[in-house]
Amino acid sequence: ESYETFKEKGIDAIYCVSVNDIYVMDAWSNNQGAEGKVLMLADGSAKFTKAVGMDVDLGLFGMGTRSKRYSMLIEDGVIKKINIEVKPGEAEISGAKRMLSEL
Repeated sequence: ESYETFKEKGIDAIYCVSVNDIYVMDAWSNNQGAEGKVLMLADGSAKFTKAVGMDVDLGLFGMGTRSKRYSMLIEDGVIKKINIEVKPGEAEISGAKRMLSEL
């Protein structure tokens, strides 16, 4: 929904990384109308997620290694801002509205 606003604020690209396979990410992109706006990146083995310290073990719930919900602003390969959600299932801290307010 906020794609145009991000572009107006000078954001070059929007990526969505999830600990899922490419088929799930493609279906999610299609369902959300994200094609051409958000590049959906599958992190099936959670290598990227672990590398940036956003992994969480949800094995107790039968889900294995997953990703925390977060948004990240990266400029020239440097993380300038990271908003990590504290309540599962919410997107108040990590959502587009919050990130836009901080740009």
